[in-house]
Amino acid sequence: MPSTSLFEHLKAACTWEWDRYIRHEFVRQVGQGSLPETAFRHYLQQDYLFLLHFARAYALAGYKAETLADMRAAAATFSALVDTEMTLHVRYCGAWGLTEAEMEALPEDGPTIAYTRFVLDRGMAGDLLDLHVALAPCVIGYAEIGRWLAADPATMRDGNPYADWIDMYAGADYQQVAAAAIGNLESLMARRGGENRADSLVRTFRSATELEVAFWQMGLDRA
Repeated sequence: MPSTSLFEHLKAACTWEWDRYIRHEFVRQVGQGSLPETAFRHYLQQDYLFLLHFARAYALAGYKAETLADMRAAAATFSALVDTEMTLHVRYCGAWGLTEAEMEALPEDGPTIAYTRFVLDRGMAGDLLDLHVALAPCVIGYAEIGRWLAADPATMRDGNPYADWIDMYAGADYQQVAAAAIGNLESLMARRGGENRADSLVRTFRSATELEVAFWQMGLDRA
């Protein structure tokens, strides 16, 4: 592997896919406050179901952990998902008259199924490094999106109906979660990586990033 961090290497190998994900039209419209509510509502409802499966993926990471540090890293992100991200989803959807039980009972859309099952499959078939690379576009990518939107002059500052969403991912708490995920990737790479794994890890990262693009598009298509 190159001397750069694993995450930076993966991102550089998938520049085209990563840019389509981070700066997707859905994301741009969130920043501008112009995204139709129907699109954001469908996205948020599906993202709630998505996070249920991602929480299971981090439970799997805890099971596959080989050290106490690995267990703690998995537990910290599991907590961030179920206690922070999902709480925001419930609050948003509660304003539309949906209860948490009703959200959990919603049918999964195709892109939701494709993405979540891909991550779980990589975790089941591979080792802890494979699983965390599959998770990285979501966990680390949302932090990058939050930073970009917070710094972008085009982002609507006042009266943006999605300001809470932007603030959460741009905020220090979530940025710390993402930084910890990057550090965890480095630790796993040092212990489990090697030159013969580079191509496989890039393929996993690229597939997960493409599935993120499809997830945004799913929401945008409901506009």
